[in-house]
Formats: sequence, C-alpha cells, structure tokens
Amino acid sequence: MPNFSYIITEPDGTRREERLRANSYEAAWSTLTKRGWKIISLREIRIAEQAESTSIIDQVSTAIYKMRTAIPLQTLVFFTRQLSTMFSAGLTIEKSVANLMSEEKSGRFRKVLAVVATDLKRGKALSEALAEHPGVFDSLYIALVKAGEISGSLNTVLDELSNYLEAVAETRRKVVSALTYPVIIVIFMIVILTALLIFIVPMFTDIYANFGASLPIHTRMLIAVSTTLSENFFATVGISLVAFIFGWTLTLTERGGIAWDTFRIKFPVLGQLHLDSMMNRFSKTFGILMGSGVPVLEGIDHCQRVVGNRVIRRALDDVKTMVKDGFSISVSMKKTGKFPSTLVQLVATGEETGELDTLLDRAAYFYEKQVDSISERLTSLIQPMMIILLGGLVLVILVSIYLPIFQIGRVMQAGLG
Repeated sequence: MPNFSYIITEPDGTRREERLRANSYEAAWSTLTKRGWKIISLREIRIAEQAESTSIIDQVSTAIYKMRTAIPLQTLVFFTRQLSTMFSAGLTIEKSVANLMSEEKSGRFRKVLAVVATDLKRGKALSEALAEHPGVFDSLYIALVKAGEISGSLNTVLDELSNYLEAVAETRRKVVSALTYPVIIVIFMIVILTALLIFIVPMFTDIYANFGASLPIHTRMLIAVSTTLSENFFATVGISLVAFIFGWTLTLTERGGIAWDTFRIKFPVLGQLHLDSMMNRFSKTFGILMGSGVPVLEGIDHCQRVVGNRVIRRALDDVKTMVKDGFSISVSMKKTGKFPSTLVQLVATGEETGELDTLLDRAAYFYEKQVDSISERLTSLIQPMMIILLGGLVLVILVSIYLPIFQIGRVMQAGLG
C-alpha cells in the first residue's frame, strides 16, 4: 500500500505535516477531507524518494532510461489535444486511448498506449496508468490529470494541458532555433581546424625540416600541436569522448550539477536566454497548477521538476520552507534572490487580487516575449561574430605556416645580394 505525505490545516488553524497509508491518491484525499481538514499538500512518497540520496549509477541509469523511452514533444502535444477533444465529445477515456493507439504512427508510443489501454480496462485510473511510463509522461502531466480526475474536470484540464504543452514546445523551438546556428558554426570550425592541422600543416613541416631553419615560437607550437594530433588522432578522439561522458556524469551529481547550472545562468547573453526560458516554464506550470486546484506546496514540487536547473530548484526548496512558516509566495521568492523582480511583483499582485493563475499566465507571456527578443538578437549578432572568429583562427594558422617561408625568402635574397 502506498505511503503519502500530507500537510493540512485543522479547523482551529493548526498546521500538521504527517504521513498516511492509503490504496490510492483519491483514497488518501478522501480520508483527509472527511476529517474536515484543509489540504495544503498531498503527494505519494515513492521508493526512490524515501532514500536519503541516490547513487550516481542510479542517476545515470534513470537518465538513460528517460532518453531511451522519451517521445517527441509534438507527439505528446497531438495525443493530449486529441484525447481532450474525444473525451469532451462524450467518448470514454478507455475508448479514446484505444482509438488514438490504433491511429498512432510511432511504434514506440503505440506500445506505451497499448499498455495504458490495458491498464484502463483493468480498472486503473488514467493518472495511475500514465504514471507507469515516467519517460513519456512526467510528474506534472500526471499531477494535472490526477487533479482533473479528483475535481471532475478532466476534459478542462486536458485542454489546458494541451495549450501548456504547445506553449512549451514553441518556446523550446525558439531556443533551439537561436542556438542551432552557433552550434553548426562551432562544429564546422572544429572540422576545418582539424583538417588544417592534420593535412596542411605537416606538408610545410617537411619543407621546414629540409631547410633546417630556426622557426618562430608560434610556428613551432602549431607544428607541435599538429604532430601530436596527427600521430594520436584516435586517442585524442577517444579521450575527448571519455572527457565528455565524464563531464556529463559529473553534472548528474549535486555539486557538479549546481556548478554547471550556475555557469549556464551566468553565461553572457545565453545565460539570460536560459533564465527567461526557465521563468517562462515556471510561470506557465505554476499558473496551470494553481488554476487546476493543486495545493501550493505540491505545485512547487512539480515546478521543481520542470525548471531543469538545480540553482532554481534549491531556491524553490527555500520557497517551500518559508511558505510552510507562513510567508507569502511572493515574499518567499524575493527572499531567495533567484527570481526576477518582475515575476515576484506579478506573483504578489496575483496573491493580493486572488488571481494568481491569471497573473502567472501573464508572466509566462512576458518571458515568452523576452525569449523571442533575445533569440532575434542572437541570430543577428552571433552570425557575424562566429564568421569573424572562424576567419581569425584560420588567419592565425595561415600566418604561422607562411611566416617562416617569408623569412627564408628574405635570407636567401640577402645572400644573393
């Protein structure tokens, strides 16, 4: 029987934070509400959460599992939109999922839907069936579906979830579009430089060796790099690959992840793009959770899994602690010093007016426009900068190669004179 962690407020205002055992989330919710308590937070404690920490091997395995089982976001958007439409039209969830399974073109996702359809036939709730596939349906998706089931507004929640996923997909597309060009240029630069060092520089090295002339320091350094790369090409590629895997594994640890996520936020221009993208996801996620009636602390829990940055995740931990102590959400966010003042002000206004979900949606729109603005600037600025950088590196290599030839020519001309 699953364990559940809950935070409630008794009729006299006393706050309690304890655990209970129940057959399902709905049963736990019913047990607490029958006692006349106001539920602030209720969530299932999974086995992985009961351990104080997870090993790096477990984290790597989880990351690989999610990559192996994940499906394109557009596929999930289409599924959610169609499920919402069919359910609103009067079809049962079981029938809707079965219909979508028969029409699904992706073999991987079709297998997932087949398992979900089987679980629904066996009497499981939709949220429980989806929870069996964490690589496809994240905790936010499942929490919203569960909230819709409990409140009896599943069709509305599915429609809001479809809009949310479409907004996330659009923001992700803009960020990827802004970063695609510089990544392609960097890859092209590495290929060009590698070709010069492996094929062109050695040709001149033999010429210089025949003359026996004294070479400038930068030419000798270039030849040393070229010789090392030519003679140990596969070893260099292997070491680079191992270094990449080691660095990626290091980011899965707590300290390494915090260092990497801090670097991502502080990096010029791209850091602001990353931060605005996170604030867009946080605002949109928190807004839809609040609008769906999910308790505040549970909503913050889900936002922590969505932002994808350990620095902001830790800040949200502090926010939860302060909210438990009686502080408002906006004051708690401000005290962490990690959230932009614009977002804090909009949250404060939402708390005062009782329209927190509406103000969070406005904040998401604001940060979406910020992402658009930075993406446009990146597109216009990075292209010439990368071309200048590539041209400069090639120029340095060519000058280092040909400078000794010019010197030898002057020496020979002086000798003939």
